[in-house]
Amino acid sequence: MARLETLIDEARLSARITELANQIMLDTEGDELLVVGVLKGSFLFLADLVRHLGPNVEVDFVQVSSYGTEKSTTGVVQIRKDLDTNIEGRDVLIVEDIVDTGITLSHLRELLGVRKPKSLRVASLLSKPEARRLETPVEYVGFEIPNEFVVGYGLDYAERYRNLPYIAILRES
Repeated sequence: MARLETLIDEARLSARITELANQIMLDTEGDELLVVGVLKGSFLFLADLVRHLGPNVEVDFVQVSSYGTEKSTTGVVQIRKDLDTNIEGRDVLIVEDIVDTGITLSHLRELLGVRKPKSLRVASLLSKPEARRLETPVEYVGFEIPNEFVVGYGLDYAERYRNLPYIAILRES
């Protein structure tokens, strides 16, 4: 049986997301922005973030996977759903739930970079610097966390726990 230890509560999540949105708005100067959510984990973060980004926002999604039902990456990145939007010449913000090894994000940045966006930035709710195997730029980081397996607020273990309104460490009992 697993047990959950709260790492980041709802109030801290909400406050930090507002701060990130304000920084993104300053950096993009209110220009049109295509926000690309990385499914499935980013959906709650993305929804709360775009509510603060003003009216010049368009949303699209990609789905990539390197975990399956495991707690660690397989190292193989699969594109399960590609963008529906042409990003050439556009300001693009990739929204990730978590950057740990950097493998998935590095692959995604490379994939989208060849499509010639005007700019390509990343906002990640969580970052695990200790787990990094590939360094890749992350312009906006909500929280740096320890190298623990976390769930909640969109993050899952075998498709469970996504609906928690906070971030928790998943511990084996």
